[in-house]
Amino acid sequence: MGNEQDPNSDEIQREMRAQQKFSVAGAIGRAGSGLMKGASPVSRQEQAVTLATQWIDHNTPDPSGALKSILRRKVRDSALLIERHLEQPCDALREIMDSILDSDYALQEFVRQVDVRWGELYQERPLFQRAGQAPDPADEYTHESVRQALSLLLEKLR
Repeated sequence: MGNEQDPNSDEIQREMRAQQKFSVAGAIGRAGSGLMKGASPVSRQEQAVTLATQWIDHNTPDPSGALKSILRRKVRDSALLIERHLEQPCDALREIMDSILDSDYALQEFVRQVDVRWGELYQERPLFQRAGQAPDPADEYTHESVRQALSLLLEKLR
């Protein structure tokens, strides 16, 4: 055992490279080896977005899926907010939902986006509720139903 060399020794590595034909890919691979040791190839930003969107998927009762879809899109489109909450991505989600609920206009616009998405998913004309008017009885996503859904989600987050 005393004569065996460490297979990672510099001398063995040089000998192996001397026997190989040169290639640009091999040179790049050797130059970059060790850069990702101990690190995930997925950025922390993408990990945070994934955690927040998974939370949405597991905690949002939404049979049609349009509300979840638009909420996930809001998370993906909020890069700066996610960046501030890399350690607690659900805090970013809480801020997103608070911003929607804090303004009637923001809520109405969010519901409009959800309605559009519903129409895309089901290839039907969406039912839009106009501000100050009663919703269509067949409308799954009304201003009030979305407000309640987001409020319940906020309670779960807190």
